[in-house]
Amino acid sequence: MHCPFIYCSFVSRLCFQIVAALAISLGPLAAGLGKGYASPAIDSLQELQIKPRGNYTTFSVSDQQASWVASLTLLGALFGGLFGGLAMQYGRKRILAFMSLPFSLSWIITVFAKSVETMFMTAFFGGFCCSIISMVTQVYISEISSPDIRGFLSAIQKIAGHLGFLISFSLGAYLDWRQLAMLVSVAPIMLFLTVIYVPETPSYLVLKGRDEDAYRSLLWLRGPNRNVELELETIRSNIRAVKTNIAILPKVNTTNLLSSASIRIILANIKSALKNARLIKPVSITCGLMIFQRFTGANSFGFYAVRIFRKTFAGMNPHGGAVSVGFVQLLASMLSGLLIDRVGRIPLLITSSVFMSLALASFGSYVYYEETNKLIATNNFEVDTAYNNDWIPLLCVLGISPISSLLVGELFPLEFRGIGSSIATSFGYFCAFLGVKTFVDFQEIFGLHGAFWLYACISCIGLCFIVTFVPETKGKDLDEMNPKLVQTLTINR
Repeated sequence: MHCPFIYCSFVSRLCFQIVAALAISLGPLAAGLGKGYASPAIDSLQELQIKPRGNYTTFSVSDQQASWVASLTLLGALFGGLFGGLAMQYGRKRILAFMSLPFSLSWIITVFAKSVETMFMTAFFGGFCCSIISMVTQVYISEISSPDIRGFLSAIQKIAGHLGFLISFSLGAYLDWRQLAMLVSVAPIMLFLTVIYVPETPSYLVLKGRDEDAYRSLLWLRGPNRNVELELETIRSNIRAVKTNIAILPKVNTTNLLSSASIRIILANIKSALKNARLIKPVSITCGLMIFQRFTGANSFGFYAVRIFRKTFAGMNPHGGAVSVGFVQLLASMLSGLLIDRVGRIPLLITSSVFMSLALASFGSYVYYEETNKLIATNNFEVDTAYNNDWIPLLCVLGISPISSLLVGELFPLEFRGIGSSIATSFGYFCAFLGVKTFVDFQEIFGLHGAFWLYACISCIGLCFIVTFVPETKGKDLDEMNPKLVQTLTINR
């Protein structure tokens, strides 16, 4: 009899959190558009060298230069991750708005690039801005969401990222690299326009002593007629407790973050923070997940999808194959978003890792089988036959990315969430940079099939790591929202 009332109350409590998550999701959408840009853009650059169009301005791009265009984005993201944690002290919302405009500018400069060196510069700077936006987005979602839908709201961000990835792959078949860059530049501007209307996170506001603003933020997020006094008091008392555990760290000169003195202080702060027992475990777990996420080949596959399809599937349109990759990734993110708060993080991590290992090994075996048959057919002067097994590479995009990214925001205590997220995110981008840059080297040393067999072995090791070390965070409060935190900190002193 009371079910409709209870249901309406539940929906009203969640709808404002969902609205905020959708507004913030334009950041991951912009990041996904940028991530999907490299593969069709590199193909367009090299195709225009062979088939120039009228007075269209082109310049020479070798395979090695193309790999730098792809990987410098990740190198820039590494440095963005280092400074993103420091930037969050000025507010999650403010940093998202502030970084969106230079992120858009980097793509506008790409549109008018007249040399590959300009593309190197814009790739690095765009990656720098993208990393900060992605990291702050994860923390923002973790801090505004209720425990029962935190996984769902985080999955929305991953879905937006994969949607952007799919859009770039789809339109990359019809747009050249300049036109595609102009399209990507629109998304950060949209983020700037929407983030203005969402509130700052209550946790950040309480941490800065702005309790009245935190109260208004909670009312906005939970609904205007909700009683948020108890939740606010829990956050307030727990933040007072964690403040006593914060080590006194040297202050960074925020007016010049790139000065040598500031960089030394940043490194000293990281070193000092890593000595804290409350930070060591979450850093180890998240960085471990980043290693196995970035070195399992799914990341490299996205950056080189068109090239891989050109070399492997003579009968398949390479852009059509790339679109299929983006579509499968989008479906995987949507499925994980529906299941993550119901079955938990660990079961999904284990399942996706098992499928990933099998898919990578199967793809390597397929490539080896196809290359062997082609070689036999060539030696025997036979006509090579096409095999209808093009579904195999689509399985290679099932990775652990959606859940490991959520854990970055969930595992760190509030007082170390900025620097902890910075360390984990930067380390993840460092691994991604190495993974994308070394893919060509692995292919030359082991062959394409051998490279994917290597990735399959790494994925198996990652499965063992997940089972052994990664904790379940399903339905658990963040530190500052946990009523038992004060007691826990008192016992651990």
